[in-house]
Amino acid sequence: MDFSDVEKLGNLSPFELKDSLIKAASESDRLMLNAGRGNPNFLATTPRHGFFQFGLFAMTESERSYVYMEDVGGFPQREGIEARFEIFTQTHRSRPGVRFIEAAVSYVRDQLGLSAGDFIYEMCEAILGCNYPVPDRMLRLSEIIVGQYIHREMIGTHPFVGKFDMYAVEGGTAAMTYLFNSLRENHLIEPGDTIALGMPIFTPYIEIPHLNDYRLVELNIEAEPENNWQYTKKELQKLLDPKVKAFFLCNPSNPPSVKMSDEVLANIVEIVRKRPDLIILTDDVYGTFADDFTSLFAMCPQNTILVYSFSKYFGATGWRMGVVATHETNILDQRIAALPEAQKKELDERYCSITTEPRALKFIDRLVADSRTVALNHTAGLSTPVQAQMVMFSLFSLMDEAQAYKASMKRIVLRRKQALYRELGIPMVVDPNSVRYYHLLDMEDIATQMYGADFAKWLVAQLRPNEALFRLAQETGVVLLPGRGFGSPHASGRVSLANLNEYDYANIGKSIRGMASEFFERYQQQGSGSRGAKGGAAGDGKPKSAKKGKR
Repeated sequence: MDFSDVEKLGNLSPFELKDSLIKAASESDRLMLNAGRGNPNFLATTPRHGFFQFGLFAMTESERSYVYMEDVGGFPQREGIEARFEIFTQTHRSRPGVRFIEAAVSYVRDQLGLSAGDFIYEMCEAILGCNYPVPDRMLRLSEIIVGQYIHREMIGTHPFVGKFDMYAVEGGTAAMTYLFNSLRENHLIEPGDTIALGMPIFTPYIEIPHLNDYRLVELNIEAEPENNWQYTKKELQKLLDPKVKAFFLCNPSNPPSVKMSDEVLANIVEIVRKRPDLIILTDDVYGTFADDFTSLFAMCPQNTILVYSFSKYFGATGWRMGVVATHETNILDQRIAALPEAQKKELDERYCSITTEPRALKFIDRLVADSRTVALNHTAGLSTPVQAQMVMFSLFSLMDEAQAYKASMKRIVLRRKQALYRELGIPMVVDPNSVRYYHLLDMEDIATQMYGADFAKWLVAQLRPNEALFRLAQETGVVLLPGRGFGSPHASGRVSLANLNEYDYANIGKSIRGMASEFFERYQQQGSGSRGAKGGAAGDGKPKSAKKGKR
């Protein structure tokens, strides 16, 4: 491949650059190993079986209404639905998923204190998709059940006062799109405002603020690998500047996949005490892969917007399902109420078609309306079958008290990371805060561990941005995404540990090591090998021990 266009490609988002890397990898005679995107190759089966069995029951309910007609059904009937559901589960007990939905109804009734009949009816109507989403923000019982799941996974045992509201959305993608838009429409962020980004971060959080729609100023809050990808107290002090209107972050981080430590959480709580007006948006998609995860939503509920997606943990990227959550008492509503009268009147006019009291409209309900350009608020809401599957996922986790599924997910990604490092031939650093969904391979760090610091500096100086990734793709068939595209200051590649098999990661490690070895031979041929020994380079090519603090 001609690498003369690498610098032009460097301006692309890593997800668009991926297509060029795949093309380069496809030109190789080797098998392509695409470890770029994070779509998992595993998925939760039991709640899917449950969804389809509930769907079969819903069909029998629909067909009862028009039994005298072919190919026509009606709405389910609420009266007697519990008894008919029991007959269905008894009749079809041997089918996969039937035992699960029977247990789910029992759990909803006995543990959550909800009406079993109302739940069965809501699920039937939702799966059939025969009605608009009502309420449009989220189906009534679905919001309660998914809320229980979110409470367990995002809040856990941390003390939490009050309730929170949720909006069911089309995955984390929609959550980001809707939130940026509503924050702007409601004057919570304005063009020229400064927002802080916890770096590294999912690329769209870097790219969206630059769009003409927003024109925001970005302030980076850096989590360095030398500090195990944790924000230092000094970095967080930047948030004390009153010009910073909001702080957006991913926890666990993307791509390092490291959750914030208890110390960092406590430091942010202290910042919020001093900055009670600060808006926080925490994207906690990978929190369910962590042990004893606590979200900032638990620590600073009045200031925090929570974004969560079901895509990765349940292998459900195609379902497009997620939620946005806000505390019932929050800084967003308070700041809207404190806007100048002229802006309040502007917002009154914006929302007057959907309520007679626009000033009483919560931010999260404004979010729903804005997602459908207000005028289409009456048809807002996430597809009801998607909401039903979301409920099945939530109940599956809630009933799994031993957390066997979570243990399996964590075991899968751990084994893959171990296979990668085994073939790289360097030690894998163990960090209790790492969730291992993604991993950043720092080129200079790896080269230093393999052949010494002088060689690593030589290698970094030789390569233009992304050139190593293109060479890796063309010469080995391995596709990684550039770490710089996620805000990492170091030359690195993001490897997803979710979308390939264990032996593939072993081959990726072997390919990277082989390419490093070739560069080292070139380095020695240029007469630099002897000088490298002084700075710790290995003239004999033997790997060096891992540097502390590096991952």
